[in-house]
Amino acid sequence: MFEAAYGMEHTPFSRDVPTDKLYDSLMMQEILGRLKYAAERQLFAVLTGDCGTGKTTTIRRFVDRLDKGKFQVLYLSDSKLTPRHFYKGLLEQLGSEAKFYRGDSKRQLHREIELMRGIRGIQPVVVVDEAHLLDKEMLEEVRFLLNFKMDAQSPMALILVGQSELWDRLRLQSFSAIRQRIDIQFKLGHYDRAQVGEYVARHLKYAGVDQQFFSDGALDEIHRFSGGSARLINKLCTHCLLYGSQNGFRIIDDHMVKRVIEGELS
Repeated sequence: MFEAAYGMEHTPFSRDVPTDKLYDSLMMQEILGRLKYAAERQLFAVLTGDCGTGKTTTIRRFVDRLDKGKFQVLYLSDSKLTPRHFYKGLLEQLGSEAKFYRGDSKRQLHREIELMRGIRGIQPVVVVDEAHLLDKEMLEEVRFLLNFKMDAQSPMALILVGQSELWDRLRLQSFSAIRQRIDIQFKLGHYDRAQVGEYVARHLKYAGVDQQFFSDGALDEIHRFSGGSARLINKLCTHCLLYGSQNGFRIIDDHMVKRVIEGELS
């Protein structure tokens, strides 16, 4: 709708923007580099961040950049994940039917991974999203899974992704055994005011327009409302573009942003 009014070739603030067209901050470059290092060295990594900071999008970017001839990503996202369903989900992605008992499935997974690495030369990368919802039993199973060949090596790269409360839990004394196994830990932060401006400009460029439709004052209000959260930036900018196109505005200023916030997003 607003795309035609503003001469856009693509929708700028949607979830399906190609990963190579997304805003690439220095923080994001560093995190993607560390995730790649974890995949190459088969490490245990934990990525956390507040709601809306782009954790799943970061993983999507990471996966898209991996060499498909060297790595196979196994992705799980289940708030009710149990050890049995954990192994079942991984084995199904490897094309195998999981055995009923947890111990049998675990040994089966280790065999499949050894075949994958030894014969095909492919390293597995397991990503568990929404990991802040995992219970203690499932987190303990993660520790047992990483015990391989008398703890001499890890059978896979394992990346837990979750909201900030995941790290708060792992810092508890009861999770010290798991925490000590973590090789790399990083947290996604919020964008500052300058980064919000760069973010908006990058997405407008993807849409195929060079004109800056948002005034400096509008960007101030967008930063203030969103707190630097990518999800809220996308939501507010989309609502502003809809409002602007329906009312014939070429430039979106701070007054218009405030009106949208109060009228549609309060």
